[in-house]
Amino acid sequence: MKKVNKIIDAVMRFLMAVSMFALIAGGFWQIFSRWVLRNPSTFTDEFLRYVLIWASMIGSAYCFYKDQHLALDLIKDRTKGIGRILLNIFIEGCVLFFVIYVFVHGGMMLSRYSTNASSVMHIPFKILYAILPISGYMIVIARVLKYLEYLLDYCKAKKGEKR
Repeated sequence: MKKVNKIIDAVMRFLMAVSMFALIAGGFWQIFSRWVLRNPSTFTDEFLRYVLIWASMIGSAYCFYKDQHLALDLIKDRTKGIGRILLNIFIEGCVLFFVIYVFVHGGMMLSRYSTNASSVMHIPFKILYAILPISGYMIVIARVLKYLEYLLDYCKAKKGEKR
């Protein structure tokens, strides 16, 4: 399981690094063309918008993977033992259902049936919307790994309870 975690972590970090580099390079070119060349690039405005969307979706998947996402822990912090583990499993199941239904299924439908193209770059919106199922799959993998971790914790707690 540690080897799978290392591979997933490396892939996500690489994708985030590439998107951050694209944001920096595009932003630099936009500033350079506007102030030095006195001819602002229309391409970079749209490019930066799309890369920002991709970077934020990959970053949110990475936050889910690292378990650093935004969460309300009001009830979870008050429970202990097996109740806490069962609550975590329930919460993870709800998150998994939402991500599969909205990000993966909805993103695939949106990407599949999109017919428009961007005005400046003439790239189909299908490519832009493809990040939804991609990040959805990343989140699902992250949550399934976390779910397995919770199940292992539950099994360990059950063993300790029998003694």
